[in-house]
Amino acid sequence: MFVKPKAGAAVPDPERGGFLPESGATVPENQYWLRREADQEIERVDADAPTTTVTEVSNAV
Repeated sequence: MFVKPKAGAAVPDPERGGFLPESGATVPENQYWLRREADQEIERVDADAPTTTVTEVSNAV
């Protein structure tokens, strides 16, 4: 499953060492990660979905 930490959360990644990157990572669907999800420290995301950012567009002429 592909997960990202919730905003401001530093979630340890016991398999890789360090923390789960803000950009997310594929992790095994095991008790550790399911608990992080239940505690709302991470969120599942679709790894194939394009990430979009919203930018303000000015129509000034």
